[in-house]
Amino acid sequence: MRFYEFVLKPIKPKPPLTPAQARVNSLKQTVQRDKQQLKNEKDRQRQQREAEQQRKQQQQRYKSA
Repeated sequence: MRFYEFVLKPIKPKPPLTPAQARVNSLKQTVQRDKQQLKNEKDRQRQQREAEQQRKQQQQRYKSA
């Protein structure tokens, strides 16, 4: 397609959602948000565990030295 072919196509506005559609959309967004929060929390806990392991390893090195 050529550039002018993109420009000539009208952009149709989306009609407002019905209450049922809005509820489904809201629930889907809530699920996505909760999944992201769970992933973030797991990552935070993993990083905390790794930092604790590194700290313990460094303490062991200094005790044995």
